[in-house]
Amino acid sequence: MAPRTPTGAAVLQPGITKAITEAVLDELAEQGYARLSMEAVAKRAGVSRSALYRRWPSKQEMALSVISEFSVALAVVPDTGSLRGDLRASLDALMEWLTHPRFARILPDLVAETARNPELGEFSKAMIGVPRRELATVMFQRAIERGELPADTDLELALDLVAAPVYWRLIVRAEEAGPDYLDRLAETVLRAIGA
Repeated sequence: MAPRTPTGAAVLQPGITKAITEAVLDELAEQGYARLSMEAVAKRAGVSRSALYRRWPSKQEMALSVISEFSVALAVVPDTGSLRGDLRASLDALMEWLTHPRFARILPDLVAETARNPELGEFSKAMIGVPRRELATVMFQRAIERGELPADTDLELALDLVAAPVYWRLIVRAEEAGPDYLDRLAETVLRAIGA
C-alpha cells in the first residue's frame, strides 16, 4: 500500500504559515519583542495558538525564525563583475533591509532587547547575523579571486566597514542615507580595505 498523505495537524499549510509570518512581523513592529505574545499573533493571523506551536516551540523561536527568514531573504549577493559594483549593490540591499517599513521598527527594538537578554542575542546572532555575513563574505572572496583585493584582506573588518556606518547613520543617528552617501561610503570602504 502507498503511504497515506498526512492531514490535519501533520500538514503545515503555506497559506496559514504566511498569515502567521505577517502577523508576527506586524506585532513585532507595533508592540516590540517584550510585548509580543503567541495569543496576539494567533488572533491577528486568524488561527489557533496550536497552529503556532506546531511551527515553533516558543515565542523566541517564532520571532527569530520569522525575522531571520525575512532578513536573510533580503541579503543579496550581487555579482556585477567588480568589487565596486558589488559593494554599491550590497549597500542598496542593506538600505532596503534597514528601511523596510516594518523592519525599521523591529530592528532597534530587537537590538535593545538582546542587550537585556543574552540568550536572545546569541540566538539572533546565529539566525540573522551569521547567515547574512556569510552571504556578504562571498562578495569579498570573489574580489580576492579577481585580484581586486589582497589575499590577506581582513574579511571580518571589511564586513563591519560595510554595515556599521549605514546602521549607525540610520538607526542611531536617525539620519537619511541617500545615494550620494552610499556612493561616498562605497569609495571609502574600498580605500580602507586596499581595493
